[in-house]
Formats: sequence, structure tokens, C-alpha cells
Amino acid sequence: MSMAPQELENSASKYAADAIKSDSQGAMGMAISGYQNASETLMKLMRLYPDSKLNRIYTERIQAYQGRIKALRNTRSGNVEPVVVPNASPEEQQKALSRGQPNNSPENSLEDLILKEKPNVKWSEVIGLDDAKNALRESIVYPSKRPDLFPLGWPRGMLLYGPPGCGKTALAAATANELDGYFINVDAASMMSKWLGEAEKNVSKLFKMAREYCEREGKPVILFIDEVDSLLGDRNSEVGGEIRAKNQFLSEMDGVNGKGKELMLYVIGATNKPWSLDTPFLRRFQKRIYVSLPSTEARDKLFELYTSPLKKSPRVNPTTLAKHFDGYSASDIKDVCQGAQLQVVNELFNSPGFGEPVEGEMPSQPRELMMSDFRDIKNKRKPSVSTEMVRAYHKWSEQFGAL
Repeated sequence: MSMAPQELENSASKYAADAIKSDSQGAMGMAISGYQNASETLMKLMRLYPDSKLNRIYTERIQAYQGRIKALRNTRSGNVEPVVVPNASPEEQQKALSRGQPNNSPENSLEDLILKEKPNVKWSEVIGLDDAKNALRESIVYPSKRPDLFPLGWPRGMLLYGPPGCGKTALAAATANELDGYFINVDAASMMSKWLGEAEKNVSKLFKMAREYCEREGKPVILFIDEVDSLLGDRNSEVGGEIRAKNQFLSEMDGVNGKGKELMLYVIGATNKPWSLDTPFLRRFQKRIYVSLPSTEARDKLFELYTSPLKKSPRVNPTTLAKHFDGYSASDIKDVCQGAQLQVVNELFNSPGFGEPVEGEMPSQPRELMMSDFRDIKNKRKPSVSTEMVRAYHKWSEQFGAL
């Protein structure tokens, strides 16, 4: 019987701790063995649970361990600086392993998340999604411009959920653009630090940084956390410091939602898997907004947008294409148009007599796109969202949706 993920995680951590102790004492052979055992245990964990959201973190750990092994093997006669002193804290020990790797500082990485300029996304560029736009306007834009009209307060936490590629990030960016505020964009998985104890600290630092921008600049701040389920998923199978990180997030969200200063700080979480979120976290997101697949009308506008720069036959009709590509997401539709263009360009490059452009002559051009090209692409490219997934989103919306 295979070991449970928690046991394997603990086993890898123990191997690493023993390796660090040996490393600090100059026992290079034992240190190498310990780092190797830790690496192999984490690789086994990744093989047994290939879909785990923590595999990115495990990969980073393995890389750090293997890097230290290489450094030890390349050192002659023990002339190597010990990785840490024996009585260092676990956080210091783990940080020491990444010494010399570029820009691993949480402070540096968090500062890099700030977009100093407004996101270059306008409401008009977010096609369809009228319910989601209205919910964000009434929850963020209007209160920020006229707080005096909201004596009972307003929502500070919003959850955008729905299939991938439907515009969740664009919605958040367009909201920040209209506010003339700051937009802090972070992937939740990146907050789950590879070193024990830092996930909790990263959550705290992220919210602290957002509050400081609110106070110092006097402008609204939108903290956008993508793949928020990586941080706030079901707590039944947690490992490492996940529990502390989640509790820290709950505490920070309680602060945003009314405890303390009245800052224009908003938290927007985005997820493709809302059913993975724990109930305590759902309560912190007062608005839970379904970002659905585009309607027929929206698909019509998307095809018009993406085919407008392409050379095409007058018979290429966006309205007809919209009917043919029911169930395709916004990003799917962009890929379809791109695929059709690639198809005619490929024909050009493989046509007899095609050569490099000659100076002074008009370079060869691909033929016009035809409706048949889009039919060919449809046969090759299926929608990224299944009917079963759409049903699951609708079912979850009936239980937990909150516009």
C-alpha cells in the first residue's frame, strides 16, 4: 500500500532536515545522501499524485536539493561553506539552500507584482459578460467614486468563477483601469512557498503591501488572486504550512471586510474550480460571479474582432460562425481564427515557386480565408470546456452564486 501524501511530505522533510544538519557539520557524504533521498521521495509523491496543485512546489524543492548536491560533489577536500549553522530555524535552513539562485526573495517577487500603470484593458474590450460587469461596477467602481452613497458599506471580496479562457483576468483589469487605481496580480500557487513557513508570510506581506499602497497613494487597490483554489481549496488533505496560510488569509480577509480602516482595498479571486473552495472562504467573498461561456451574440462580436485584421472572403460571416461554434470560449475562438490564418499561410509557404521576398517586388500573400477553412479548424479543434463542466458550473451557481 502506498504512503499517504502527508506521510510522504513528512518523510521528505525529515530527509531534508537531516541532510541540512549533516551539511552544516561538513559531513558531505551524508548530506548528499539525505538530499537525494528527499528528492526521490518528492518525485515518488509527484508520480503518485500527478494532478496535485503542490507539484510545482515539489519541483522547486527538488531543484534546490539537486543544486546543493552538485555544489557538494564539485567541491574538493571539503572546502565548501556549510549550508547553514546547525541551530538555524527551518526557514533559514531552507532559504540557505536557495542561496545564489536569482531573485528568490519574497519581498522582491511581491514588489514585482505591482503594475505601476493602469492595466490597458477597457470595458469595451471585454465582450459580453454583462452581468459580471454590472456586479463589479456596483461593488467596486461606484463605491470608490461615491462612498457617501453606501452607508451600509459595500462588498470587498469578489469571486470570479467559470471555465478557463472566458475573461476573468480581463474583467478584473478593466475594473482597475476604470478606477485609476493599482492592480496587484498574483498567482495563488506562487504564494504557496516552496519553503516551510513562507506561504503564511507571503499572504501577510501581500495584504500588507496592498494596504500600504492604499494609505500612501490614496487610490483604490485591486488585489487579484488567480487560481485562488490553489490557496483556499479543501482542507481535508493539507500538507506543510497550508493550514497556517489559509488561516492567515481568513484573518486578512476579515480585516478587508470592515475591521480597521476604511480603505479602498478590494480582493478579487478567480478560479476554474469553485467547488474546491472551503465554505469559510466562500463567506469572505460576498459577491460570487459566474463568468460563463460567451453567448451567441458575444461569439458574433468575438469573431468580428478576431477576423477583422485578416484577409478574408466577404462570405466569411461572423454571425454564421457564432452559430457554428457554440460552446467555445473566448480564448477558443481566438485560437480558431489564429488556426485558420495559420492554415492559409502554410499553404503559401508550401506552394510551388514560393520564395523569399525580392527587394522592389511585392511579396507573395496568402489567399483569402473561406468559410471552409473555419469548418476544417472546427474538425481539428474541439472546445476546451465540456458539457459536463458547464453543467457542474450551473449546479454550483444554483447553490452558491451571489451576484
